[in-house]
Amino acid sequence: MSTGTADAGRAGTAAGGPGGGRGGASGAEPAAGLRDAGALRRLAVATLDGNWEHDHTVPSRTLYPHQWSWDSAFSAIGWAHVRPDRSWRELASLFRAQWVDGRVPHIVFNPALRVGSYFPGPEFWDSASADGAPTAATSGLIQPPVHAPAALLAYRRCPSERARAALRRLYPRLVAQQRYLATRRDVGGGGLACVVHPWESGLDNSPAWDASMAAVPADAAVMRAYRRHDTAHADAAHRPTDLDYARYVAIVAAYRARRYRDDDLAARHPFLVECPLVNAALGAAEHALARIAPLVGADPGPHRERAARITEALVRRLYDPATGTFRPRDLRADRLVPARTVLGLAPLILPDLPAPQVSALVAEACSPRFGLAARMERPLPSHDRTAPDFEPLRYWRGPSWMNVNWLVRRGLLTHGRPDLAAGLRDSMIELVARAGCHEYFHPDTGAGLGSPAFGWTAALLLDVLADDSAG
Repeated sequence: MSTGTADAGRAGTAAGGPGGGRGGASGAEPAAGLRDAGALRRLAVATLDGNWEHDHTVPSRTLYPHQWSWDSAFSAIGWAHVRPDRSWRELASLFRAQWVDGRVPHIVFNPALRVGSYFPGPEFWDSASADGAPTAATSGLIQPPVHAPAALLAYRRCPSERARAALRRLYPRLVAQQRYLATRRDVGGGGLACVVHPWESGLDNSPAWDASMAAVPADAAVMRAYRRHDTAHADAAHRPTDLDYARYVAIVAAYRARRYRDDDLAARHPFLVECPLVNAALGAAEHALARIAPLVGADPGPHRERAARITEALVRRLYDPATGTFRPRDLRADRLVPARTVLGLAPLILPDLPAPQVSALVAEACSPRFGLAARMERPLPSHDRTAPDFEPLRYWRGPSWMNVNWLVRRGLLTHGRPDLAAGLRDSMIELVARAGCHEYFHPDTGAGLGSPAFGWTAALLLDVLADDSAG
């Protein structure tokens, strides 16, 4: 369901989302019009340093002061350019909180923070009641498995024997993460992992989830039992409504009531969707593991085979030939969702994506819906610009995000489109040069939105500044 009308969304900004999104402030921000690459690099390093928390990088220092899963992967990529040891500490700290079944939780909570300082906090998730949960307090959800590619990039950016040893320790945990998603989460039986909550996609309140969320029964009165912290940092009119939050809470409550078990998801769980981004990341991770395996004395063959199966399943189950893009599949309704969002471009990161799908996705990205070009006047949005529910100021319903731009850029380089990748890179740098390391950006004006001094924006800026060619 929509969080409001398009006109209302154009009237304000937001700080951070409830599960995958973040908000807050730390570090330094530039004056408008910063252009010097050295100054941009110093800004990015200062932002990461300001967000470093003894063994990991927090997304921001106020609203989201804990550790997030895919944020840590992106931070590791950035740290590899300036303090490589932090890349490995970042990933190691996250995977110490891995569950026995292999899941990597989307939040690892900092025990030093007071109870009630964040919602939904550790007392809400109650991970200690679940079988196989770690000692650390965590959520019970996952996020896109971008960690194996991040580890490979961190190693390639700064190879050393110490880095190889860290990679060797991490490898079995990455394999376990993949196994969990490929087995416990293949609810549809078609070879793809499903997400059990919109927060697992990383694109928390994307229009992609509206139809599936509308079918989740919830009462807004549920939220009276909780205190929302997001509305203390942002205008409530530009945040998800209490009914939206009630649905988010209802989905988690259903999962938590079964102690986060996956054995009966098909029979009982209210939200089951196969996401193009999560599954593209799953396939890209197998390709990365195939390259990591020889470095750590393992066999790359099984990873290559699994990668091929995931790509085939992704094309078979989520590609829509009528529109030339990938769409999430709602397993409850057994249909592809109608929204055309940036999620549909994510399979470009797969090196074995067939040529017809590559061509179709490039055409989709270059269409007026997204506006990709060798010289871009506006950054890549998170939702179709031409859609009636496009909202340029509302979280994940239109704004431009550095991490999604970064993923699409890597896909373009993988498939031989350095011209378009260069346009996207220039656009990413321009966003930060004009507005600073914000959480996200207005997709028309480039104005910084959400949290300033945001971790993954700084980390991925470092990566694109250092990378002029092949990515």
